[in-house]
Amino acid sequence: MSAVRKAGCLVVLLVCCAAACAAPLNQMMSAASTLGMAAASSGGGEDLGGSAAGIPDRMLTAYKGAARLVKKEVPTCRGMRWPVLAGIARIESNHAVGRTIAASGAITPRILGPVLNGSGAGGNTTVFADTDGGRWDGDSRFERAVGPFQFLPQTFRSMGRDGNDDGTVDPHNADDAALGAAVYLCGEGRNLRDDRQLRSALFAYNRSDAYVAEVAGWIDRYDAAATTGGGLGAATGDARTVLDAALSQRGVPYSWGGGNARGKSRGVCCSPGGQDGRQVVGFDCSGLTVYAFAQAGVSLPRLAADQAGVGRRIPASAGYKALKPGDLVFFAYVPGRDRSIYHVGIVVGDGQMINAPRPGGKVRIDPLSSMGGFAGGARVL
Repeated sequence: MSAVRKAGCLVVLLVCCAAACAAPLNQMMSAASTLGMAAASSGGGEDLGGSAAGIPDRMLTAYKGAARLVKKEVPTCRGMRWPVLAGIARIESNHAVGRTIAASGAITPRILGPVLNGSGAGGNTTVFADTDGGRWDGDSRFERAVGPFQFLPQTFRSMGRDGNDDGTVDPHNADDAALGAAVYLCGEGRNLRDDRQLRSALFAYNRSDAYVAEVAGWIDRYDAAATTGGGLGAATGDARTVLDAALSQRGVPYSWGGGNARGKSRGVCCSPGGQDGRQVVGFDCSGLTVYAFAQAGVSLPRLAADQAGVGRRIPASAGYKALKPGDLVFFAYVPGRDRSIYHVGIVVGDGQMINAPRPGGKVRIDPLSSMGGFAGGARVL
């Protein structure tokens, strides 16, 4: 499952010394499923525009189109929405990031899962004999999962639909694959707003409880991105002042222990990874928040863990949806224990935050879901 590397963000360590902010690289990569391949690298985490960070615009268009069109294919289906499809595609192919996605929806090079010959490679232990003569998977002996939704050819043959109305049905086309996945998940007429039915649909897609939990987590994140009220445009007053201040620092280097109410500064020595903040003028995560809130006349404590005690605490159980632009958002080694908080950012909206992520990086916009150990937020303003 997830590969995580962790360091501290001005958290109080067991030896009671302060360490500067270096967020974990929570890659959220799934092991290859029986229907698919291991997800690819996230490719930077910068704001890509549209309605959710990390999803190429053309793929997002395909998800939204399929959510609309599936009503014609399965009229009794309820609750289908683009975050459901995005959750599946995030695990199966990381939204085809790194591929070329044409205006027609064609994806090149093709996304192919491991050869399902029972060898154990990619997690497959069962032999699946070829059913498509190699038409979609390039293998005339064994099956391979295909496309951004990693369908087996025999499954796509029955579930695939012409999502872009070009007269062909192709699992390597974003529109066709997304609509096929929507049809499959809808079944005979599920209500995908009902959590039990949604999880049943996900389990039918891949019979793994771990898979269901991971996809459901991404659906929750994308649901939050779709309902956060318009991002930065929704911020007004002091919240807008804070966000404008933080966003003005995009591109400033990360400095272990750097930053204060006046702006960027040299930091301290040394991060667990060895960065000597004294050699870098910039911000760590809590240094950036101290600076941004100071521009609205608010003095924050210097440590991320202490910042969690300012304003109205928003528990992690409330989910990403409870956060508004201008809120602080926290991540902890042990969610529920604020003294283990290792990272803080400022919510921008649309499921994103502005933050100073780690040594070697720069102040930037990242998805809220890019960090592990979501620990809720704080509404200071």
